[in-house]
Amino acid sequence: MSTISIVVAIADNYAIGKDQQLLWHLPADMKHFRVLTTGHTIIMGRKTFESLPNGALPKRKNVILTSHTDTTFENAYPCKSLKDALELCKDEEEVFIIGGAQVYHQTINDVDKLYVTHVHQSYDDADAFFPKIDLNQWEEVGREDFSTDEKNLIPYSFVTYIRRK
Repeated sequence: MSTISIVVAIADNYAIGKDQQLLWHLPADMKHFRVLTTGHTIIMGRKTFESLPNGALPKRKNVILTSHTDTTFENAYPCKSLKDALELCKDEEEVFIIGGAQVYHQTINDVDKLYVTHVHQSYDDADAFFPKIDLNQWEEVGREDFSTDEKNLIPYSFVTYIRRK
């Protein structure tokens, strides 16, 4: 069975987006996401897929959770449920859920690992939020902290959590 992981960038107030867009521009986070997910399956909701500027992400199997399974998505596989999506990639070592908010809320109790970019700022105008990370359920097993630089104007941390047994 695959390890099921969530990849997400969240603000201090658990905000993740507004109007189907990210709230910040952090090139280091984009690179981190690309390194983690390239060569793997990524599972996302239809709205997240539609928000991608260039369609399906390259060098990854793109799976879309949607009730509109009769719709065709270029270079992507529509699935009605997480169960169906996981069946498509049952032989893979690790599968990544990449959003959006509804999908995160529906799947957080079914995943094994969280790769979280903590963006050290709050966004009061956000309209999409990640579920609270309950440290009684999740153990931090890795952390890298970064201050600002010329390309990344907000401090951030890459944190990995695994589900407590």
